[in-house]
Amino acid sequence: MHKFANPARFMRLSKLIQPWAIALAVVLLSVGSYMSLFVAPEDYQMGATFRIMYVHVPSAYMSMFGYVLMAVASIVGIIWKHPLADYTARAAAPIGAAFTLLALITGSLWGQPMWGTYWEWYDARLTSVLILFFLYLGYMSVWQAIDDQTRAARIAAIVAIVGVINIPIIKFSVEWWATLHQPASLIRMDGPSIHPDMLWPLIIMILAFNAYFVVVLIWRLQSLIMGKRIRTLRQQLAARSGQ
Repeated sequence: MHKFANPARFMRLSKLIQPWAIALAVVLLSVGSYMSLFVAPEDYQMGATFRIMYVHVPSAYMSMFGYVLMAVASIVGIIWKHPLADYTARAAAPIGAAFTLLALITGSLWGQPMWGTYWEWYDARLTSVLILFFLYLGYMSVWQAIDDQTRAARIAAIVAIVGVINIPIIKFSVEWWATLHQPASLIRMDGPSIHPDMLWPLIIMILAFNAYFVVVLIWRLQSLIMGKRIRTLRQQLAARSGQ
């Protein structure tokens, strides 16, 4: 994998992958949105309100996926010093934060008609997802607060690795504590409990959000790499002019 960690090689490879990732994201999002709005039947209890699930569930999944990716990339960056590892963690943070915020907003909008309230602090999943959002903000703040990029990468990596303990808390909070959230209905030992007519649009939307994540991640990685090159060139020019 070391050869793919080379920024120059990544830039060449990403230019090949990017158009296909964009096309896949557009197709999946279009098909998933159509199926979610017009093909999936209304829920017998929630009616059409349940359709917010097709945004909320993929957003919640991507919020956790993004943070796990950050933690893994941070571990790789600390141990193997891969050039792209820290860039990957840094690039994923704003995307994961955006998905987390979207999950919180859609969850509140969905919760109000279902639970009679937009927010309930004693609900372990709501609170742990909010903590996840703050972890994202804290990680990004480290990069902004420290000018030395090497030192910022190490401190930010520690934040990401320590914070990943919150992910299993989010996942299993509905089993460990009494919460407003229902138990898992998609990933279960005995298979999904959702009707296939509702399940397939959800799966397509999850894949669409994954494809979108890849597209934006590539864009951000390209931007960070180009920014690094520009800073290096400026430092070289400044050194030459000072001679």
